[in-house]
Amino acid sequence: MKPTILISNDDGIESKGIIKLATEVRKFANVIVAAPHTQQSAVGHSITMSNPIRMSEIYYGKKFFGYAVEGTPADSVKLAVHNLLKGKKIDLLISGINQGANTAINIIYSGTVSAAAEGTILGIPSIAVSLASYVYKKFDVAAAITVKIAKAVLKRGLPPGTLLNVNIPPVPRSKIRGIVITKQGKSFWNDLYEKRIDPNNREYYWLTGYMVKTDKTLEFDVYAVDKNYVSVTPIHYDLTDYKTYEKIKNWKISL
Repeated sequence: MKPTILISNDDGIESKGIIKLATEVRKFANVIVAAPHTQQSAVGHSITMSNPIRMSEIYYGKKFFGYAVEGTPADSVKLAVHNLLKGKKIDLLISGINQGANTAINIIYSGTVSAAAEGTILGIPSIAVSLASYVYKKFDVAAAITVKIAKAVLKRGLPPGTLLNVNIPPVPRSKIRGIVITKQGKSFWNDLYEKRIDPNNREYYWLTGYMVKTDKTLEFDVYAVDKNYVSVTPIHYDLTDYKTYEKIKNWKISL
């Protein structure tokens, strides 16, 4: 019996990454696509609360592709699970294939990762997949690797609340050196806000910057991808710092 796989993303339902992913996954699974109508990168795990959420069917040619949601990645997953599928068992959720890496600190901003995190909240084994380039447009290799990882998760499962964050180097298959299990890197972005002037002579600011790469071993996602390895990082959203909890739990703070 074919598994049922829900596909979402944050780049929008018309992105090349999600189209290629859905095409490949449909070769072995029943696929439902529910993704944002427009680009939603870096929205994190936000959900829509004060505006109506509309959803429409998308066709490419005369063939039905999926549902476009006028909301965030998390909205898309919630609507798919609660309204489109109405309790039907989903064997796996795949978010991607994102254009651009989601490693190190990027994870907390990522709509791609947040769509997968929403899947785990809803009890669905989930994977977030990113192609680590904003300009490399060849998704064939990334889609094939995603299928391999998806089949492994379908066979072996994941712990409740844990997702796999996958980052794939933007190189031909012959240059990929392997798949490694990694930790979230410690590298970080040095954010800069460039002041500009619009045509009406008004100031505005544009976010720029660069990543400060502090990770130096294959143990971490950023370094692994830079060395042409596929990085697979198990992550979860229990944000408790347990070491500090043990240190401060007996503090006596008086009102």
